[in-house]
Amino acid sequence: MSTRRMHGSAASPVDAGPTEPIVEFAEVTPYEQYVGVRQLQALVRPVTDHPAEPSFLVVTQIMELWFTLLRREWELAQRRLRADDLDGAVAAIRRSVHHLRSLNASWGSLLWLTPTEFNGFREQLGEASGFQSYEYRHVEFLLGLKAESVVRPHRALPAVHADLQRALEGPSLEDDVLAFLARHGLAVPAEVLERDRTVPHEAHPAVTELWAGIYRDPRPGNELFALGEALTDVAEEFTTWRQRHVTAVRRAMGAKPGTGGSAGLAWLERSAARVVFPDLWAARTVL
Repeated sequence: MSTRRMHGSAASPVDAGPTEPIVEFAEVTPYEQYVGVRQLQALVRPVTDHPAEPSFLVVTQIMELWFTLLRREWELAQRRLRADDLDGAVAAIRRSVHHLRSLNASWGSLLWLTPTEFNGFREQLGEASGFQSYEYRHVEFLLGLKAESVVRPHRALPAVHADLQRALEGPSLEDDVLAFLARHGLAVPAEVLERDRTVPHEAHPAVTELWAGIYRDPRPGNELFALGEALTDVAEEFTTWRQRHVTAVRRAMGAKPGTGGSAGLAWLERSAARVVFPDLWAARTVL
C-alpha cells in the first residue's frame, strides 16, 4: 500500500515541493528589525579618509561587542553560582571560552596594518584610546583584575561610573566560585572570603591546595574538576588576547606612547603579566 493511500488523498509533507522565501513585507524586514543593520552601519564613522581606518574602527567595535557578551556570560555564571546551580554556571563559562576564541581571532583582521598605514590616521584619533573602554574594564573586574585608577576616566558618565564602581567593589567570578566551594564544605579561609574586593586576589596556599585536591580526582563525574578546567580555559584564552594585543601594538606602532597618555607598549606588557585565577595555576605546581 502506498504512503498516499495510507494517509488519505491529501498530499503528505513528503510530497510538498520546495517552499519559496517570503519576499514581501509591509515594513522593513524582520531581520533588519532584529539585527539593526542600518544602526550598525551608521556607527562606522571614520575620522579620516585613509583606507585602513575603517578596518581598525570596525574591529575595535566588534571587540566591544565581544566584551559585552563576555560580561553577560560571566555575570550569568555568578548568578547561577549564587543559586547553587553549578551546571548552569559551567555552561555559561564554557560558552564564554568560545566567545574569547572569537575575540582573539579578531586580531587577524589587523595583522596587515603596518606602521605607515596606522600613522595615516592615528594622530586624528586625538586622545581616544582602548584604555578608556569601560566594557573591557568590566571584563577585567569580573576576572579579578581590579584597579580603582581605571574607573576615574568615566566620571563624566555617571551611570557608567557607578556601574564600574559597583563592579570594582563587588565580587569577581573567582570570588563567587570560592563562595560556592565554601558553601559546599570546602575549606576556603575566611580571610579570602572576606577580603577587600577592590584589590586583586593573590594566590593563597590554602586555596591552592584546595584546587590541587580537586585536580587529584579528574574522573569524568567530578563537577568541580570540570569547573576548574573551564575557568582555566577562560584564563588561558584571555591571556592569549592580551598577548596578541601586545603584539599588534608592537607591530603597528612600536614603543610609542599611547594616544590616551599611557606608556603604550610598556603599559600593555605590564597589564598582560597579571595572572587570572592564580590559585588554579599555582595548584599545578604542587600536584
